[in-house]
Amino acid sequence: MEHIYRFIEHNMAIPSITVTDIIEIIILTFVIYEVMRFIQTTRAWALFKGILVILVFIMFAALFHMNTIIWIAERTLSVMIIAVVIVFQPELRKALEEIGRKQFFKGLFEQGGLEEEDLTDRTIREIIRAAFEMGKVKTGALIVLENSVNLDEYIRTGIMIDSVISNQLLINIFEHNTPLHDGAVIVRKNRIVAATCYLPLSDNMELSKELGTRHRAGVGISDVSDSVTVIVSEETGKVSIAKEGKIIRNMNSDSLRAELELLKNIHPEEKKIGRKKIHKWKARWKQNANHEKNHK
Repeated sequence: MEHIYRFIEHNMAIPSITVTDIIEIIILTFVIYEVMRFIQTTRAWALFKGILVILVFIMFAALFHMNTIIWIAERTLSVMIIAVVIVFQPELRKALEEIGRKQFFKGLFEQGGLEEEDLTDRTIREIIRAAFEMGKVKTGALIVLENSVNLDEYIRTGIMIDSVISNQLLINIFEHNTPLHDGAVIVRKNRIVAATCYLPLSDNMELSKELGTRHRAGVGISDVSDSVTVIVSEETGKVSIAKEGKIIRNMNSDSLRAELELLKNIHPEEKKIGRKKIHKWKARWKQNANHEKNHK
């Protein structure tokens, strides 16, 4: 029994914690939290989760003594570190810029305010009205609604506006021969953040050849973020949306509303109802398209 007590005393003794240890824990916690919070708002978050899966797999292999996998992991570790630095280079650069601009102690003496309200019914109504008003007169438009992935990289390419959304303002921005009509408008929550923003073009070869640069830009921004883009065609006046690297064409006001409502911070059960509405509208579009095709 004595050797058991001795073993517990030797191996399970609580280590002494100094003031320096506490400061180190606070610093490391702050740094890890800030890095994780920043990465979570960028497209690097999906890559980061993939790396975590690989690390868990390696730990699993080590736990069960899978020697071949461990040998491969040891030999490729240095290459993986270099690859991570290359892949995350834009995000690392932006993170360093954020650290340089950050006012670390400002928030300690300020009272926390209310968080900005998520997408409201009024905002959705104004966007829908503007889209179909512009569609009637064939005014091209590109309206990007930011979701969880931060779009500052593309906002910086445009002209800052920071205005409450209204259908009149959107129509004026995209009016022909006006200074702001070229490019995209980016919407964050319930405000227009910037106009004339440049978006990446999609290289998806499966997109219809009928689609021009405006539609490819809408799909392109959805390839690199979880945003939803409302597109009004200048040639046909039809309204489309781009999301998750795909485009849904020939929307009506009800189907567009159903899609935009998914961006609202609502209960998961309500989101399921919204998705059911979208599937119903898609089935109806397909049926109408087949009906028109058969009558031609």
